Amino acid sequence: MSDVEKRLNAIEQRNRKVEVDKAWETSLSRKIIIAVLTYAIIVLFFLVAQLPKPFINSIVPTAGFVLSTLSLPFLKKLWIKYGAKK
Repeated sequence: MSDVEKRLNAIEQRNRKVEVDKAWETSLSRKIIIAVLTYAIIVLFFLVAQLPKPFINSIVPTAGFVLSTLSLPFLKKLWIKYGAKK
């Protein structure tokens, strides 16, 4: 195998890895996992801090986090359109 073919194969492998990483970053599965983990950590904190109704009160910060992640693609598009240095 020539040096050019080896380099091309290395680039193609890297591109596949980047595509898989990007798919994971934007996947619904990742967002759900992060939301569940966020909720669990907040519940644990509320339990340790002995705050009232930890299972219900943990929904608010988790929902805020989820909403912020859902708005990011929209805000990113705006930033690219108007705020990115050209």
